[in-house]
Amino acid sequence: MTHKTPVFHDTTLRDGNQSLAKPWSLQEKLEVFGLLRELGVSRIETGFPSASQMDFDTCRTLAESADSQAVVGALTRAVQNDIKTTHESIACAANPRIHIVLALSPFTMENVLRMPPLKVRELAVSAVSYARSLLGERGEVQFTAEHFGDCMENIDFVTETFLRCCEAGADIINMPNTVERYRPKLFTDMVERVVGRLPKRVMASVHCHNDLGMATATSVESYFAGAVQIETCLNGIGERAGNANLFEIAAVLNNCGTGTGLNMKLFAKTATRIAELSDTPIHPKAPLFGKEVTMHRSGIHQDGAAKTKSMAKGAYRPMNFSEIGIEHNDRLGFTSQSGRSALVEILSASGIEISEERASEILGIFKSVSEKEGELPAERILEIYSGI
Repeated sequence: MTHKTPVFHDTTLRDGNQSLAKPWSLQEKLEVFGLLRELGVSRIETGFPSASQMDFDTCRTLAESADSQAVVGALTRAVQNDIKTTHESIACAANPRIHIVLALSPFTMENVLRMPPLKVRELAVSAVSYARSLLGERGEVQFTAEHFGDCMENIDFVTETFLRCCEAGADIINMPNTVERYRPKLFTDMVERVVGRLPKRVMASVHCHNDLGMATATSVESYFAGAVQIETCLNGIGERAGNANLFEIAAVLNNCGTGTGLNMKLFAKTATRIAELSDTPIHPKAPLFGKEVTMHRSGIHQDGAAKTKSMAKGAYRPMNFSEIGIEHNDRLGFTSQSGRSALVEILSASGIEISEERASEILGIFKSVSEKEGELPAERILEIYSGI
C-alpha cells in the first residue's frame, strides 16, 4: 500500500477543552488555535456550537480569525437544528467542516440511542445529506461512528452505513476508538476492512482515546492500515485518560520516514505552553517531554549513551531530541547504579579529564556516598573528587 502524507485533524479545542476542570476562555482558545497553526496543523476542530451560546460564539470567532488555509471544523449531533447551528457558527471560514457524530455500535444503539439499527442508519444518512446541502460545494462533511471500536460484531452494517453516508455527501469517514478496550490489532483490522470499501475520494480517519495507554500505537498503525487522517490532541489531553497525542504520533511517523508536514522544532515549546494552559503538568516520565526522558543512570546505559552521544542514532535514544526543540540528547546522572562512564563524562563537562582506568579505581568511593545521599549532582561529585 502506498501511504499518503498524514493529515492531522486536531481536536484540542473541542475534545481536549471539554475535559478540563476549567475550560479555556476565548482568549486562551485563540492562543491555542494560533499555536496549532504555527505547528502547521491545518485542520482544527474548534468546539461544539450547539452546546451553548458561549461555545457558538467561540467557534464563530475562531472561524472569523482563521487564515484562508485553515480548515475550521465543529462537532454536531445528527440533529437538524444542531447541524444548522453548527453551520452558522463556522460558515464564515474559508474552509468550514461540519463534523457529525452518531453511535453505530450495537450496545449504544440499544442502550443509549434506543433505536433500531436501520433507523440509526437513516438518521446518519439524513444528517450528512442536510449538512452537505448547507455547505453546497464549499467545505467538508465528516461523519463519525461513535464507538466504532465496539463494532466488531456489526462491522458489515457499519461499513454499509458509511457507504450510504458517502453517497449522501460525506468527505471524511471517521472511525473512533471512543473507549479503548482491546489490543490495537483488532481495531486496525476493522479500519483496514472499511478503508478497502470506501470510495477513493473519501478520506478515512481515526480518533483514538487512551484508556489503556495505546492511543499512539493504535493511531500510528491505523495510518499504515489506510487511515490518512489522524485525530489528535496536543499533549494527549482529553476525556478520561486522554486522546491520541499529536506530538508522539508525529515523532513515530517521522522516525519511520513519513513526512508529517509539521514544524517539529516547535513541539517542546508548544507542549510546555499547553501544559500551563491546561493546568496539566507533563509527567517526568512522559514520552518526548518528560524531564527524565533524556536521563541515563544505569552504568550499562551510560556507557552506551556516552559512546554514541555524537552519532545520529544513540544506543538508548529514540530520536534526536533537537528535532522537537530540545537542546540535549543524552544526560548522565550519578547514583549507586552508575558506572565509570558517568564519572568520566561528568568530570569532563567540568574541565577535568580522567582515564577510564582511573575512573574504575575511584568509582567505589562515589557509589558509597551515593548509597547514603542518593543522586549526586555535579557539584557534589567535584567536591568528592577534590578530596581524593
